[in-house]
Amino acid sequence: MKDISLLSMTPSDDGLTIDWITRQYGFNKEEVVWWVHNLHFNWPLSVKAIKEDGSVVGLLNMSDYRIEEETEAIIDKSPLLLEKLNKLTYTAVFSFIVSQEYRHTSLNYDMIMSIMPQLRQYDFVFIPVLHRLKTHQYWQRWGAREFFRDDDCVYYMWPFSDAAKDIIK
Repeated sequence: MKDISLLSMTPSDDGLTIDWITRQYGFNKEEVVWWVHNLHFNWPLSVKAIKEDGSVVGLLNMSDYRIEEETEAIIDKSPLLLEKLNKLTYTAVFSFIVSQEYRHTSLNYDMIMSIMPQLRQYDFVFIPVLHRLKTHQYWQRWGAREFFRDDDCVYYMWPFSDAAKDIIK
């Protein structure tokens, strides 16, 4: 989009991230603060979309946290699957929020494509999606496939390597 710049984020964007996640999802702010500071955010891989006037209209927060940090249930219910997944390299989409006025535009596509070369260096991208969210089909259209679910989320793998694709056959 012409009037929007896509920039890599830095740890100084933690407050912005905390505010956006808290507002968008309705989580407790203190819990979000803990997540942002402790769940291995990959700031250089994260993207913010900024209009010419300086206002932020999108955040794509990436994290290098582990699957078992998101869902402890997989440890007991699918330990062999977890072992296979953890032998591969992956990063995670922690949060992806686009302002209401830019939804259903090319902004989300542009944001993902801006980091696609880096994403393709991983075996897969881990994408947890809360059951209540409407983004399940969105990620499936990108090629993400469900590999596990618990009471809170459906867990998707967006595979890039053959090894990752073999796990979800």
